[in-house]
Amino acid sequence: MSNEQAIGFMDSGVGGLTVVKQALKQLPRERVIFIGDQARLPYGPRPSAQVRDFSWQMATFLMSQDIKMLVIACNTATAAALPDLRAKLDIPVIGVISPGSRAAIKASKNHRIGVIATEGTIRSGAYRNAILAKDPSATVVSQACPKFVPLVESNEYRSPVAKRVVAEGLQSFKNSGIDTLVLGCTHYPLLRPLIQNVIGPDVTLIDSGAETVNGVSFMLDYLDIATTSSKKPQADRYYTTGSADQFATIAQDWLKQPAFKATQIELGGDLV
Repeated sequence: MSNEQAIGFMDSGVGGLTVVKQALKQLPRERVIFIGDQARLPYGPRPSAQVRDFSWQMATFLMSQDIKMLVIACNTATAAALPDLRAKLDIPVIGVISPGSRAAIKASKNHRIGVIATEGTIRSGAYRNAILAKDPSATVVSQACPKFVPLVESNEYRSPVAKRVVAEGLQSFKNSGIDTLVLGCTHYPLLRPLIQNVIGPDVTLIDSGAETVNGVSFMLDYLDIATTSSKKPQADRYYTTGSADQFATIAQDWLKQPAFKATQIELGGDLV
């Protein structure tokens, strides 16, 4: 393994760019190769065995690009596939759930923590288990928000519709007493201002993706595989199984890269 190899990031769609954005900021010399499986999203409602298969296809593609570390920049895929990918791959594999859970425990004063995520992530109990394993005295209030991902993927995350959908999705947290809320899907930080507005200024929002990059940075140093070049050895690369134009529209805005380009690829199998 060479230090100049890229870090691979994978997600069900554009949400993983919220993790990449943090990586570009915190690790500007590291090269990024990203794949978003937009053709088959959302992952949230799918059975976990299917999410595992799709995750394996994405990981295999990234491995063919000669990466030195894999970041599962998707909570649903982390919940379904992290142990499987760690067992099969001989490079470090980092998920987003553990870092998000740790940060939530650290931030919470009253041990009442909310989690919003896809149906798959909530169904898996991954956040609840991770939080309670570290803080058995915590109360975890979980809520699936299935309408949030389509809002982001259709580029409507700043629209009046988004405002209404977010308000409805967070209804169950009224009077819950939480002081911390985990954004347990990497799409959700794009809705952050709306979520903060509804949930109130006294609740700390935890961006699992941003926390994950702290872990990536630590692992690069710990394993001594951080790039040694003074600048990126090659350009970052972005792939999607969906529309490259649609992907680029959101990415240009979110990453503040007007010249952003994405390449469409096929991963095969089950677009239903």
